[in-house]
Amino acid sequence: MNLRAVRVEEKMDEDLERYETEVELKLYKEYHDVLPMFEYVVETERRFYLANKVDVSVKDANGSIYFEVVMSDAWVWDMFRPARFLEQVQVLTFRDVNVEKLEKTELKL
Repeated sequence: MNLRAVRVEEKMDEDLERYETEVELKLYKEYHDVLPMFEYVVETERRFYLANKVDVSVKDANGSIYFEVVMSDAWVWDMFRPARFLEQVQVLTFRDVNVEKLEKTELKL
């Protein structure tokens, strides 16, 4: 690889990093704005959600335990998803699920 190709690749990497930083900042600002609209924070191994209704069920599949999480009126922290407001979400996971009810004082950021 010649020097010019290395510089082009470095520039592309810098541009991508800058883009991802900008998108994450916009996502954080959106999160800050929408947080007061929701009652629950739900964290799975892959995503972070805000929701107004959450139902967690423990399921058994051939001796393996997993969780089914159904959320209604939700928002998902996902920088690659253009529409983050979701009417209903179903998540199936063998990993931990954390559900927290937001205190009204937490809503005043």
